[in-house]
Amino acid sequence: MTSIKNYDVKDISLAEAGRLRIEWAAREMPVIKLIKERFIKEKPLDGIRIAGCLHITTETANLALTLKDGGADVILCASNPLSTQDDVAAALVEYGIPTNAIKGEDEDTYYKHINTALDHQPQLTIDDGADLVTIMHTKRSELISNIIGGTEETTTGVIRLRSLEKSGKLQYPLIAVNDAQTKYLFDNRYGTGQSTIDGITRATNVLWAGKTVVVCGYGWCGRGIALRAKGLGSHVIVTEVEPLRALEAVMDGYQVMPLMNAAKTGDIFITISGDKNVIDKAHLQVMKDGAILANSGHFNVEINIPAMENLSKSKRIIRPFVEEYTMDNGHHLYLLGEGRLINLAAAEGHPASVMDMSFANQALCQEYMIKNRGKLELKVYPVPPDIDREIARLKLESMGINIDNLTAEQNKYLTSWEEGT
Repeated sequence: MTSIKNYDVKDISLAEAGRLRIEWAAREMPVIKLIKERFIKEKPLDGIRIAGCLHITTETANLALTLKDGGADVILCASNPLSTQDDVAAALVEYGIPTNAIKGEDEDTYYKHINTALDHQPQLTIDDGADLVTIMHTKRSELISNIIGGTEETTTGVIRLRSLEKSGKLQYPLIAVNDAQTKYLFDNRYGTGQSTIDGITRATNVLWAGKTVVVCGYGWCGRGIALRAKGLGSHVIVTEVEPLRALEAVMDGYQVMPLMNAAKTGDIFITISGDKNVIDKAHLQVMKDGAILANSGHFNVEINIPAMENLSKSKRIIRPFVEEYTMDNGHHLYLLGEGRLINLAAAEGHPASVMDMSFANQALCQEYMIKNRGKLELKVYPVPPDIDREIARLKLESMGINIDNLTAEQNKYLTSWEEGT
């Protein structure tokens, strides 16, 4: 019998390890593969400079390689200091894509890397959190004259961009990729749900069964997290500020209550709202001994970390990505991943299969921007419906799934007001 030896990172270079992982992710990204094959032939992005501020993961690598194969001159930086996979960054450099990202980089290095990407004088931007757009609008406005347009990946980023548009200060057109149905229904719900549970589990090795899990926010990401926690046997409490979402959570079978009440009973708290100080000083003061706090929203502001510092008498790193705070009342609270995205800080982010659709949206919307160069107003646009539908069709096709089509009679019935009365 032939023995199979697991490779040791000592036996291969960092970049080679990254290439192998990028190849593995590509297996689960058939839609990106189909787009890549077309891009290689047509070169729709020929000569276009693209800067991407994204999580440097294997899935991002496959998007970047697709854009490069489409003729683009691509440069990348990280959208989160803890989300970079260093082996992937090394592999991307060897593929000819400058990648400015180091896992665990400090804040100064983080913004230095963003500015290095902007030094590329991009014509198109790809954001995950709107940092490129924000810096260009506030500190690097001289670059905006080069810009054709851009795309945004996240809920948080889209909120920032719509605020910019509403204020009348948006200087170039953008597409809210996050709002595509083939993005938020799958990436946000299934991707965030699975990867958040994965990150917390890897960081803590906690048993979910029997735990009381408090999910702060019931958007599509919160829905996914609550669903996965429930599936593992947890008792799930949802906290919300929007009546419709709270009502939906009730109808989905979860307890709904104010966070101040939930704070007293929760074992694991997961913020996923996109807002600031969701878990605040008053909540921290009533949490029971041993409570675990994690964030799966984009920025590390959802848990009031300065309040934790002020309320504690000591802290220590007890496991990788786990800080133990000894509070003034003697309780121990555990903050995961410095309050940053736990699914990327302690795990690998979303599975490639859902990122396949999200990044297909990115690739096709970048192409859309080129095709409509000079025609778009200074607005935040939705993903064109035909792109959304085509990605769903390609995904089903890649899964070997066929669906029905309307007959001419059925189509006429649905589009005619005269019939059916």
